[in-house]
Amino acid sequence: MSDCIFCKIVAGSIPSNKVYEDDEVLAFHDINPTAPVHVLIIPKKHIATTLDFAPEEDDRLVGKLVTTATRLARELGIDQSGFRLVFNTHHDGGQEVYHVHLHLLGGREFTWPAG
Repeated sequence: MSDCIFCKIVAGSIPSNKVYEDDEVLAFHDINPTAPVHVLIIPKKHIATTLDFAPEEDDRLVGKLVTTATRLARELGIDQSGFRLVFNTHHDGGQEVYHVHLHLLGGREFTWPAG
């Protein structure tokens, strides 16, 4: 999608502070972090919201987003203290960029319920 900021990051036309990349997934530090560690893990394929995941077709990709996040949690040293993984969907769910992204948040204590 030509107007999607995350697609532009995937294409390399907008720089990012990458922490991981392979053929399907890109992970980079959030430019407006809400925790000491705040990484976004995105599919390179444009998918607007979690409601747009194709059953069966995207099952492996969703799993890869989560396993990439947990690998990065270990590499970034937040695996022992704890971390949060968050998908936001639509406006009321807190989604600001309409390209699926998984937030990896850590480095501080979180309270529940959120919001």
